[in-house]
Amino acid sequence: MEQWLILGIAMLATGCVAGVFAGLFGIGGGIVIVPVLESTLGFLGVDPAIRMHIAVGTSLATIIPTSISSARAHHRRGAVDLGIVRRWAVFVLGGALLGAWIASKVHSDVLAIVFATLALLVALKMVLLPESRNLTSDIPDGPWVPLIPTSIGCFSSMMGIGGGTFSVMTLTLFNQPIHRAVGTAALFGLAISLPGTLGFIVAGWNDPRLPPGSLGYVSLLGFAFIAPATALAAPLGARIAHAFSAKKLSMLFGVFLVLASIKLFYRAFA
Repeated sequence: MEQWLILGIAMLATGCVAGVFAGLFGIGGGIVIVPVLESTLGFLGVDPAIRMHIAVGTSLATIIPTSISSARAHHRRGAVDLGIVRRWAVFVLGGALLGAWIASKVHSDVLAIVFATLALLVALKMVLLPESRNLTSDIPDGPWVPLIPTSIGCFSSMMGIGGGTFSVMTLTLFNQPIHRAVGTAALFGLAISLPGTLGFIVAGWNDPRLPPGSLGYVSLLGFAFIAPATALAAPLGARIAHAFSAKKLSMLFGVFLVLASIKLFYRAFA
């Protein structure tokens, strides 16, 4: 009973910290939750070989309700490009399943390195190239194009994020308006988080190393506590954010990602 209580409090604290950071930097989901949750699981003594698996799987589960709510809100405002969704959704979903399968076959350290590397690249982009020029005048069409949404789904699933970080960046490079890119990415988040979550549940089914209250590599306690705590704590982060300029906020988020990446690199290679 004591272990359940400690785990529940730790998950609640994880949600609060992630919520403040999400509100502060304007990005929710796993890119904040995963490194915080991985550290929490380490503090609780969870086996290092599966810590990232649980962090990623639980993060994907918490993204499901967020994606549904966000996508509905954006759709009501006409900010979801259903044409792009129809062309890309099956590849995003397939990529998410592929990412979950790959993640289930590798050690937690490999997931840590993947997350750290991609987060570091995002951080460098935000710090050094806050404004990028468009690559094309519209969404390209060709036999190689499905590789883009497949990669978005695959890497997002492996990282435990809803795909917004990669989707928004990609769509804006293809000259899509930022609001439409964000709204479309929200729907892609569901195509990533739902199959990704199911994949991590199946992959971790009956693993004897799992902490209490786990369904495969998804912590039910984490799902129950992190999502509402994140939602409640996010407004505090948003209020703090208004004390900074957009450039300083981008720099701060970049610094946060760099520190998270360094910590995960150290954990993987130490």
